[in-house]
Amino acid sequence: MTRAENLALLREYTQSESLIKHMLAVEAAVRAYAKKFGADEELWATVGLLHDFDYERWPNPPDHPLQGSAILKERGYPDEVIYAIKSHADYLTDCPRVSQLDKTLYACDELCGFITACALVRPTRLEGLTAASVKKKLKNLTFAAAIKRDDVTRGAADLGIELDEHITFCIAAMQSIAADLGLTPPPA
Repeated sequence: MTRAENLALLREYTQSESLIKHMLAVEAAVRAYAKKFGADEELWATVGLLHDFDYERWPNPPDHPLQGSAILKERGYPDEVIYAIKSHADYLTDCPRVSQLDKTLYACDELCGFITACALVRPTRLEGLTAASVKKKLKNLTFAAAIKRDDVTRGAADLGIELDEHITFCIAAMQSIAADLGLTPPPA
């Protein structure tokens, strides 16, 4: 499937611009890791882009991501894409994260959401955002309270990457598409 087809599918099922931007952020981070690991960038980017495409219609477990997985299967997406998307849901115990792709999606998902929250409260948005600043916000449990802190730390550990390095890497990936994410500094 092409990126244009993936975007069309995403927009068919998702109206929320903030959710779309979240999937774009995760796509950028997962794609950057694919490049770093020498993996198939388009396949990995597809996983990042579509991992939550069913969430708006079916937000309750296990409907998300099982409803989306059925749609992807019906539309001919590879099993590797479908499995990786299913594996990002901790409550699907029959889909443990085993591949590097599975672990990368999980590691990037909550973190990209948290980085977005951090950027939105800064006048310069993503510009100049550091791992130290993100880690400081992680300690404040009332800030972006819906983000599961354990998922952020477990994701980096499962990926085998030190948390500061992982945060810095994801920030850089998101900076590459900051305009698409609405995370560029406002005009002076």
